[in-house]
Amino acid sequence: MRSLFCSCLLLAAVLLAVPSVRADEPVKIGVMAPVTGDWASEGQDMVKVVEILAAEVNASGGINGVPVEIEVADDGGTPKTAALAAQKLVTSGVIAVVGTYGSSVTEASQDIYDEAGVIQVATGSTKISLTGKGLPRFFRTCPRDDEQAKVLAANVQKLGFSKVALVHDNTSYAKGLAEETREIFKNSGITEVYYDAINPADRDFTVSLTRIKAADPDVIVFTGYYPQVSLILRQKRDLDFDVPIIGGDATNNTALIENAGKEAASGYMFVSPPALADMNTESAKNLMATFQSKHNAQPSSVWAVLAGDAFLVLVEAMKAAGPDPEKMTEWLKTSLTDYQGLSGPIAFDEHGDRIGEVYRLYEVSADGVFVLQ
Repeated sequence: MRSLFCSCLLLAAVLLAVPSVRADEPVKIGVMAPVTGDWASEGQDMVKVVEILAAEVNASGGINGVPVEIEVADDGGTPKTAALAAQKLVTSGVIAVVGTYGSSVTEASQDIYDEAGVIQVATGSTKISLTGKGLPRFFRTCPRDDEQAKVLAANVQKLGFSKVALVHDNTSYAKGLAEETREIFKNSGITEVYYDAINPADRDFTVSLTRIKAADPDVIVFTGYYPQVSLILRQKRDLDFDVPIIGGDATNNTALIENAGKEAASGYMFVSPPALADMNTESAKNLMATFQSKHNAQPSSVWAVLAGDAFLVLVEAMKAAGPDPEKMTEWLKTSLTDYQGLSGPIAFDEHGDRIGEVYRLYEVSADGVFVLQ
């Protein structure tokens, strides 16, 4: 009898977790983002973009006549907090979630959403293995690290660098990108003279920079995030260490300029999906104008726009298949072809990865502007 009672409780818990939408209720879509923590500017802008787009959907009649309601959960940019945020959204009855930004943070939430039957569309989580787990309802509007590594390595070679110091920060994203890039370097005639990780919690990287300087590279390849590279750029200048740095897409954030200062940031290069100023779709231009009007600023990076893309493809899936995660998943993988999103055409393969090449090379100008090369 006790076993039967426990089984009934388990069944009830599963049924409560499965998303369902009544005809007279709003459709709930979650946004899991780092609203606080080191990546707060990313998370806050992700929420703002999705809220703007949701308001536009509702103003035009909702999704098949049903309004959409946004539920926000702050993951704090940490795996531990992400698990709590995911549980919060599942309990609130969302049928799909936009987010999140960091790969290790997404990794901590994937199984929770999958077990609850909730669709998750990551927006800045580029680690390869995230779509290698075979989770059927996981998608991402950002590209993968293996594609980024190819573009990063190709640009290092094209720019004529031959001796490389490769630095990461031991996060899932940064370490994965460093390892992918390192393998490409081995077969491209580029010599690795230094390879190590920094602690992202540190604020003084002068010891690492001194060791890198002694290795005499002609370029530093940094695969971590914008808060750390801002400090590295400033401290490199203070050490009078005049070596260029090229980074990955997690450094595409205007806070880099604010934190490092224009002088230290000048000449810094990174590979990334197109910056906001280079998105030429009409929908992106309209979003930027609305964002500027509402918040008296522009989004700090492309990742908030990719969150907007995640929301828009979910809306398209609901319009076509109804608010049913299983039918939406099938439609996204088989019927969404070259949807014109904010960042350009969007389609997904059978693993949930975005199809198509999106990476570009940028350099920071003397006046602190990201310039497409």
